[in-house]
Amino acid sequence: MSELLLSVFGPRVPAEELRRHPVRYGTPTLLLSIARVLLLCSVFLPYWHMELEAPQYPDGLFLSAYVNHLTGDVKEIDGLNHYIGMRPLHEAAHFEKTLAVWAVIAMFLMVEGAMFIHSRWAVLLALPTVLFPFGFLADLQYWMSEFGQNLDPSAPLSASIKPFTPTVLGEGGIGQFRTYSEVGLGLWLAFAAAGVTIVAFCFHRRAYRPLYRRAKASLST
Repeated sequence: MSELLLSVFGPRVPAEELRRHPVRYGTPTLLLSIARVLLLCSVFLPYWHMELEAPQYPDGLFLSAYVNHLTGDVKEIDGLNHYIGMRPLHEAAHFEKTLAVWAVIAMFLMVEGAMFIHSRWAVLLALPTVLFPFGFLADLQYWMSEFGQNLDPSAPLSASIKPFTPTVLGEGGIGQFRTYSEVGLGLWLAFAAAGVTIVAFCFHRRAYRPLYRRAKASLST
């Protein structure tokens, strides 16, 4: 193996070494397999929940956000938001919702590819999986701010409501409205995938770094 191939793909595990230490070399692969399954499963579950309390709706209104669509009392919430000048919810994150599922599939395949790379470059393939749940919350915060800070001045209640940023997590509210927001099971799975990926690369380094050093030393001699 050339030095370039070694640097990119890492060392191959000799059959005898694999027989002697199956757990050492199998653990990173197993953990990355778990991470990619967790990430893929997260697509089918809600990433975020919000409950809205309003005088007109004593039982509350409920909204759930998946990576590519919204469910729940979207129409009713849009009706209330109209009075304070906030745009309809479906206008938020249109680009992100269009690409979200494909992005998750791409990350799934990148993590799978990382299972066969025994060098530090494997980290780059799995890095999007680690950053994805944080990116989701950051993007959600951006759109909350974008909608709340750019209210329509011609709305019926525009004179009594100043621009604001809705609360992404926890309790918030504006005027007579109260909101309660929390992370959904889908996002918890995405965070779990990120955590398992980080742990996987701790084992990855422990398994393949000694092999890499030996292989590089043999090429230098």
